[in-house]
Amino acid sequence: MKIRIGSDHRGFALKIELISLIQHMGYQYEDEGCFDEESADYPDPAGQVARKVAKETFDLGILICGTGIGMSIAANKVSGIRAALCSNELYAFKARQHNDANILCIGSEAMSSLQATEVVKTFLTTEFEGGRHVRRLEKIRRLEKD
Repeated sequence: MKIRIGSDHRGFALKIELISLIQHMGYQYEDEGCFDEESADYPDPAGQVARKVAKETFDLGILICGTGIGMSIAANKVSGIRAALCSNELYAFKARQHNDANILCIGSEAMSSLQATEVVKTFLTTEFEGGRHVRRLEKIRRLEKD
């Protein structure tokens, strides 16, 4: 699996920790920035990660900012993206299982690094259930075309 990851300055430290987790889990990754704790605008990495996930050059994305809210708003502007702001394992599980979310957004200031690690593990290892959820995703795709 190929993961695209990005953050703003407020998510930078957590992103570095999560890259180690992704490597430990045996996944490929690419870092879309930012690359230090200098002020960075969250729409930049959100757009870059979202475009690459939407083009299916990457399987899933992970975006981190202070709350995760800005990243999720920005990423969801890209057609084909279902970015989910997840603050716990249940949300990450349901986001993948029911919504086939393709980008996980998390807030570095909203959870501990241990919590973030568990949320990321859950997101990356949960499969889309399909079935009745396919019909709902088709309705979302139609909304994107409006």
